Amino acid sequence: MKALMINCTLKQSPEPSNTEALARVVVEQLEKEGVDVDAVRAVDLDIAPGVTSEAVRDGDAWPHVHDKLLDSEILVIASPTWLGRPSSVAQKVLERMDAMLSETDDEGRPVAYNRVAGVVVTGNEDGAHHVISEISGALADLGYTIPGQAWTYWHLGPGPGPNHLDDERGREWSHRTGRAMAANLTAVARAPTERPVGAPPG
Repeated sequence: MKALMINCTLKQSPEPSNTEALARVVVEQLEKEGVDVDAVRAVDLDIAPGVTSEAVRDGDAWPHVHDKLLDSEILVIASPTWLGRPSSVAQKVLERMDAMLSETDDEGRPVAYNRVAGVVVTGNEDGAHHVISEISGALADLGYTIPGQAWTYWHLGPGPGPNHLDDERGREWSHRTGRAMAANLTAVARAPTERPVGAPPG
C-alpha cells in the first residue's frame, strides 16, 4: 500500500517546516503500519495555477504529482493556517486536483474512489478546524473517503505565538492524534481491496 503526503507549507527547502514536522509523525506511523510513503513539498515544485491534470505550460510539475496521486491509496494534505484559512499552496494543489472530478478508471469510477485522505494542520493562530473542514470537504467532493478522525493539528490558540518546532506545549496530543489518524487511514484504505466502491449509478 502507498501513501502520498503533500506538504503545503510556504517555506522552501531546506528551511525547517513546522507543518512537515507534525506530518512526519503521521508518516512514521503509516510506515509502521506497512505503508510506503512518498512526500512532496509543493512549494519546491513549479506547479502552475490551473484546473487541469495536464501541463499548463512548459516545466509545469503538476502532471508528475498527479501520477503520484493515482499511484497512492492514501493521501495526506498538510497545511499551515494563515488568516484562519489553508495556505495559498494548499489552494493551488486543490485547484489542480479539481480535474480529477472528470477522470475515471477503467470501470467508470471517479479516480479518487477507493482512496482515503486526511489532513494535518499547524499554525500559531486558531482556525485549525476550519482548515481541516475546507480541505476535507474538497477531497470528499473529489471522491476520496475521509475516515473518522483522519486529521491532527497543532496551535496554541488565537493570536501570534510560538511555532510547533519552538514549543513543546500541545505536542503530545497532536502526535497521539496524528498516530491515530495514520492508523485510521490505513485501516479504511485496506477495506476497498475486498469490497471496492463501484461506479456511480447512471
